[in-house]
Amino acid sequence: MSIQSVDAKTLKQWLHDRSEIALFDVREHGQYGESHLFLATSVPYSRLEYDAARLAPRKSVRLVVYDDSGSGVSIRAAKALVKQGYQHIFVLSGGSQGWKAAGFNLFAGVNLPSKTFGELVEHQCHTPRVSAHDLVKMMDEKDDFIVLDGRPQSEFKKMSIPGAQCCPNGELAYRIKSHVKNIDTKIIINCAGRTRSIIGAQTLINLGIKNPVYALENGTQGWYINDYVLEHGKVAQYAAPKVDDEVLLASKALLNKFDISLISDEQFCAWEKDENRSLYLCDVRTAEEFLLNGLPGAQNTPGGQMIQATDQFVGVRNARIVLYDSDGVRAITVASWLKQMGHDVAVLRDGIRSKVSLPRPQIDHRLGLAPISIAELQEIVRSNAAMILDIRGSMQYRNAHVSNSIWAIRPRLKELIDTTDRPIVILSDDSALTYGALLELEGCDLNIRLYELELSQFPKELETVSSQSLPPDSDCIDFLFFVHDRHDGNKDAARRYLEWETGLIAQLDEDEINLYSIQ
Repeated sequence: MSIQSVDAKTLKQWLHDRSEIALFDVREHGQYGESHLFLATSVPYSRLEYDAARLAPRKSVRLVVYDDSGSGVSIRAAKALVKQGYQHIFVLSGGSQGWKAAGFNLFAGVNLPSKTFGELVEHQCHTPRVSAHDLVKMMDEKDDFIVLDGRPQSEFKKMSIPGAQCCPNGELAYRIKSHVKNIDTKIIINCAGRTRSIIGAQTLINLGIKNPVYALENGTQGWYINDYVLEHGKVAQYAAPKVDDEVLLASKALLNKFDISLISDEQFCAWEKDENRSLYLCDVRTAEEFLLNGLPGAQNTPGGQMIQATDQFVGVRNARIVLYDSDGVRAITVASWLKQMGHDVAVLRDGIRSKVSLPRPQIDHRLGLAPISIAELQEIVRSNAAMILDIRGSMQYRNAHVSNSIWAIRPRLKELIDTTDRPIVILSDDSALTYGALLELEGCDLNIRLYELELSQFPKELETVSSQSLPPDSDCIDFLFFVHDRHDGNKDAARRYLEWETGLIAQLDEDEINLYSIQ
């Protein structure tokens, strides 16, 4: 099957023609985050086949890949996707440089469609907000208020506003009545920056909560920039769910307001058989609930993160997205936002009681390789009897790696092994990276072994070293340096990030603005 090219102007038309399209930036994540197309999904070549199976499940979808120039890793990625059975692959001529030369904008950062949406919601809905100074005044005056952190537990643990409680945005409708009993209590929603503060506060307003509701302006970063102290290491526990008639009626009102379909199992099965449309089944509950009784073939897309980072779960624009939960409240609330973001979204009527499923991608990430034992690896390190390629993230390698190992990443693997005839040992802690590396080395006439780290940790039997300069920054194409330390004490980075976020709308063209329909 021949791989076709598409020029920037044609791609621009495709991205807004309402037909399904997947746009994959196949450079590594650090390169993507520095400068990319607005609607691109980051699908690094290092983990391409593993992630593509989930992000673009329909093999006949129109799929465009790109890199910097149109002649680098995008060609290799296109060929790899053809091998995986994708039938309509296009490479963007000239890559991102050609896109810019055609007069179209490139964007820094990640999760652009979602973060831009948050800014648009604030502009359109005039979401009330309080500053860090306002909140400190409430604390000093012992006002009746509660601070709810709209991020997942892992982010809450890293840093939080003093006294805040963790309630991710997707859980607000489900748990707010356990958090707040008095209708006079002021509710302040915060995140690390802006988007989830805005969306969380507006979620409660849209649900008709009678309490005064506010977004904390600039979140934990704004708090720190103003020299207020954050808490660190606080272990979060979710409040118990409390869904009463009032909450159910509020969610039903969202169904009507945003024209969201409640679909039966029969309708879902009919959609699954439609060979011309992509279909996603998304469980918006917590990870713990999903592990207990998630539907076969569904993705766990916790509701707040589904809104915040939709492109991490859905790689095909204009696909059908079906959400579900235990009683409909969370799924309907999340669907109301996805609908305004321009997605074709529905809610599964029977939720976790449904009998539907989707096929799971069958991936043998070891490709027939038997893993070596710790004792074998110790001997290899001691004797230097093999080339040890550590394919974990570059920052993980800097933090700890075994002596004699070389940091490696899929786009550069072949040039590394071209210089050796020794056996190869691959160290990995990620199935996707393992799969990509082994596919890249398929057909090489070398003895390749694999050692997989459990829980991303080296066993205590292995002595490790660290280095803050290896690999050098210029080689760390997987790591996004763009204001990466904004949560680690760098106030200038936090300021630059917030300026970037508030400046997103000004960068959009009319087509990009029209993707959204905020009510």
